[in-house]
Amino acid sequence: MVLETTRDNEQIIERIAALDIGKAEVVCCVRVPDPSLSGKRLQEVSTHRTMTRSLLVMCDRLRQLGVTRVIMEATSDYWKAPFYLLEAAGFETWLVNAKDVRHLPGRPKTDKLDSVWLCKVGERQMLRPSFVPPPQIRVLRDLTRYRVDQVGVRNAEKQRVEKLLEDAQVKLSVVASDIFGVSGREMMAALIGGERDPKVLAQMARARLRAKIADLQEAFHGTRFNDHHAYLLTKMLARVDAIDADLADLDARIDQEIQRQDTSWAQAVARLDAIPGIGIAIAQVILAEMGLDMTRFPTAGHLVSWAKFAPTVKESAGRKKGKNATGHGNAYLARALGGRGRGRQDQHLPR
Repeated sequence: MVLETTRDNEQIIERIAALDIGKAEVVCCVRVPDPSLSGKRLQEVSTHRTMTRSLLVMCDRLRQLGVTRVIMEATSDYWKAPFYLLEAAGFETWLVNAKDVRHLPGRPKTDKLDSVWLCKVGERQMLRPSFVPPPQIRVLRDLTRYRVDQVGVRNAEKQRVEKLLEDAQVKLSVVASDIFGVSGREMMAALIGGERDPKVLAQMARARLRAKIADLQEAFHGTRFNDHHAYLLTKMLARVDAIDADLADLDARIDQEIQRQDTSWAQAVARLDAIPGIGIAIAQVILAEMGLDMTRFPTAGHLVSWAKFAPTVKESAGRKKGKNATGHGNAYLARALGGRGRGRQDQHLPR
């Protein structure tokens, strides 16, 4: 048996506050030293609305009590308004993962008890903050995440087009790898215009697709494409074109946002773009999700884990459990890098 030396940090955060945040209300627990009794703690729990005026009142109270650190946990994005306000007021603000703040079995669960428990755990430094980027990076992140979401919307609309063509007995996707190329768009426009002759439609093929004229004629043979399909296809293609225009505008805005910041932003994107397999759009996502300050991550392993590339180790009684789940992490960054996120639609971002 080998004995290891460990160091336990028993320091208590003297003046700390914890927020349990909901959509309409914030429950705030503050714990400070009791000046009359050595080693004792005073505790105050209050409830505030999530409106700005109420949050400012809470902020003033925290300042009066000399609070130095504020810890919060919340579902959805309800944490953002209190976080940004407290951050701007100069408080050391921590956002923690709700799953890291677990109650003891049998402990009642209410918003008040949640805030008290969070405060007690936080004052003993048993929590670690989630990565929240600085304001400039948050602006870029909003833009890149919206672009990713719009790519997903466009992909979904394209899938609807393919299903509609299948319903009309048009097997274009069997022959053409991309039915939204120049040839495919011209053929679909002809179908909407009333053309039904397989030979005429097949002759619209361009470039390498012309080698598949015979297969294209078979793909259009026996089509049951009618006015109903034409109406829906017109709407779907218009939606795809509108999203393409929005994406082009977003690309320009993202590039403008990067260029107006410090030159290190553009340099970071250029260096990432030089890596094989990473284009400009993916490089911009990486910058928006990670930022430039790598000191936010204690080690390279922490960053790898946050990017969802480090499977969680679960072992009990000598047996490993789980299916290599990557646990907590940044789904947008994971998708950009081809890891485990909510789908891998980022691979279709324009390069």
